[in-house]
Amino acid sequence: MKEQAADFSDYLDGFKRRRKSILVIALGIFIAGALAAFLWPATYKSSATILIKEQDIPPDLVRSTVTSFASQRIQAISQKVMARPNLMEIIDKYNLYADERARLTTEEIITEMRGNIGLDLIDADVVDPRTGRPMAATIAFQLSFKGENPGQVQKVANELMSLYLKENIKERSEKANETYTFLNDESKRLNHQIRDLETQLAQFKEKHVNSLPELQQLNLSMMDRTERELSDIGNQIRAQEQTRVYLQSQLAQLKPFGSDPSMNPKTRLQALRTQYLALIARYSPDHPDVINLKREIAGLEQETGQVDSSAQQLKQIEALRGERATLLKKYSPEHPDVVKLDRQIQSLEQSITTAPAADKSNLATAAADNPDNPAYIQIQTQLESADMEIRSLKAKKAELEAKQSDYEQRLVETPQVERQYRALQRDLQNTTTEYDNIHAKLVSAQIAQQLEKDSKGERFEIIEPPILPEEPVSPNRPAIVFLSFVLALGSGIGYAALAENMDDAVHGDKSVAITVGAAPLAVIPYVATDSEIRQQKRRLATRLTATAAAILVGVAAIHYFWQPLDVLWYKALRKADVVINT
Repeated sequence: MKEQAADFSDYLDGFKRRRKSILVIALGIFIAGALAAFLWPATYKSSATILIKEQDIPPDLVRSTVTSFASQRIQAISQKVMARPNLMEIIDKYNLYADERARLTTEEIITEMRGNIGLDLIDADVVDPRTGRPMAATIAFQLSFKGENPGQVQKVANELMSLYLKENIKERSEKANETYTFLNDESKRLNHQIRDLETQLAQFKEKHVNSLPELQQLNLSMMDRTERELSDIGNQIRAQEQTRVYLQSQLAQLKPFGSDPSMNPKTRLQALRTQYLALIARYSPDHPDVINLKREIAGLEQETGQVDSSAQQLKQIEALRGERATLLKKYSPEHPDVVKLDRQIQSLEQSITTAPAADKSNLATAAADNPDNPAYIQIQTQLESADMEIRSLKAKKAELEAKQSDYEQRLVETPQVERQYRALQRDLQNTTTEYDNIHAKLVSAQIAQQLEKDSKGERFEIIEPPILPEEPVSPNRPAIVFLSFVLALGSGIGYAALAENMDDAVHGDKSVAITVGAAPLAVIPYVATDSEIRQQKRRLATRLTATAAAILVGVAAIHYFWQPLDVLWYKALRKADVVINT
């Protein structure tokens, strides 16, 4: 293994020796790259730029029901537009991927079309009006479609643009309608709930009309007033009872019948009979006063006729009993005066025992109702008035006590009633407040719904519609050709360097000197023969012819597969004119 020199002349000699290999490899790679660049089908792209325009009416006056970010809505719309049914409809409508459909599945075709659809969001730095901070917001987006047929590409891009516009309008309208429907249903539900609560509250107030919290102070006042009235009634009853006792004592000291001599015979007869009964109770029948009184009675009976004195006797018994009750307050039952009155009462009662029972009742009534002593009658009347007043006061007291008990029951029930009453009121107030809020939102949703119907809300506006592409976006033929040239040149030179490095042959005087260890005495150059010279000329002519043919083939490929030469020439002239003028 010899050691080779490393200077530039040695590398240059090596490249000269292997120039054929370098040329073949480089030319092969370059031709392959050029063919790929010019035979690769052109891909055209048609794009549409759509502006996201804000709503015409200021948001402070009318708020839209669509509050999501534009980028989110665009992505959501993209999912709907790129759904399988929509893409299949476009493929069938414009007969896309005719060759691929014969050998690929539907899912693969859909996937390829989705890859050919482009969506690029255009953001800008704006100031958030709510926070005052800068933020990135989507103000527009670019929708594009790539394909081999320029006409089809434009039509598909236009179709996609229309789908985006329609889907945006549809989505915003559906959002506004759904919001309005939800708020309307919620408003009806709350309205029905309010009516139910109002009914419950009315029924509760009707059931506990006297125990409501707002009547607590009134019930306390009425209870205090009732207590004062009860106290007054009690005082009046006690006063009337004292009067009644006093009148009873006065009545007991009076006799129901008087002894006025000026009385008429009948009255005088009744009085004498009463007096006779009193004397009989005191004395024996043979007593002179009894005999005289009996004689006088007999005379009056002959004068007036037979008169029944049973009524007077009953009155006398009643008077004697009242007198006895008065004496018992002072003396014991064994006191002579009390014993005397007992005998008189017993004597009178025995005198009327023979009367029938019905007559006794009538006689008692007559005895009680027909006194003839004016003072007795007056006091008796006062006593009856006092009794009536006492009965009236007691009835009024019972009524007041019932009212007091009712007020006490109301006050006892008030805390429990208040708790339930406040709960119903609180539920009603909360539901009413919620209804007012929902109703206000419902009005806003209705305005927003009309805003979307009139296309006054945020909407998509076409800035640049899809146009017919004049130039393909891929492949980049000049770049491919240039890369092919660089790759071809690098491959040839790399092959030559590698082959030269691995070659152990001796080339040149330096290699000889290194191999034999001594420098050669002389270098005899190679002398070509006439046949070799002719062969070299033929090879040169062949190379020139091949180069000219390659140039012609390249120009033809550019003309037919990339761009016509006249168009390319005019473009070159325009660019040159621009460069010169600038």
